[in-house]
Amino acid sequence: MTNKLETLSTVRIQKSDDLYKVVDTLNRTLKDQNLMFGMSLDEDDDETAVFTIYRT
Repeated sequence: MTNKLETLSTVRIQKSDDLYKVVDTLNRTLKDQNLMFGMSLDEDDDETAVFTIYRT
């Protein structure tokens, strides 16, 4: 069984220490609607985070 993720949106935002809490809350709240949220750090800029919304 292969899970395919469809990227719906990606945005670069200023990094914040509490940003992971928003991503966690969105994932817990909206997982039954086949949505998943991710966050990563920008490889070129330590002050920027990349926030992505996926459809599972």
